[in-house]
Amino acid sequence: MTATSHTTTDHAAFVLAALEWLDQREQRPDPEGVDAAFDLLASERRRQFLAVMTTHEEALTLPDVAEEVAVRETGEPVTDLSAECVADVYISLYHDHLPRLVDAGLVAYDQERDLVQPTAVREH
Repeated sequence: MTATSHTTTDHAAFVLAALEWLDQREQRPDPEGVDAAFDLLASERRRQFLAVMTTHEEALTLPDVAEEVAVRETGEPVTDLSAECVADVYISLYHDHLPRLVDAGLVAYDQERDLVQPTAVREH
């Protein structure tokens, strides 16, 4: 018999909680929609992006979002982040994560002003 790690237990608890939440819905969600939602949440960087937008609940410049995501990912104060680190996060957000979140209707993006606006922010 092998010991179960806390991480495995946490994963199982999360999966079971998600399944319970889905089962308790009055109207069953579309399975493709559930798959798409979990696909969006599969990336830690997208989860951090959404957490930043949820925290601020207002429009932010994409460079500001990138900076805050970098702070959250590294655990370093913003003053200790290299410009290259923030630029790498910005490029990743701009080319990969932002378009997915815009397509999902979670954020809107004004490219001319490089401004990201939350569109489906959770009520606290």
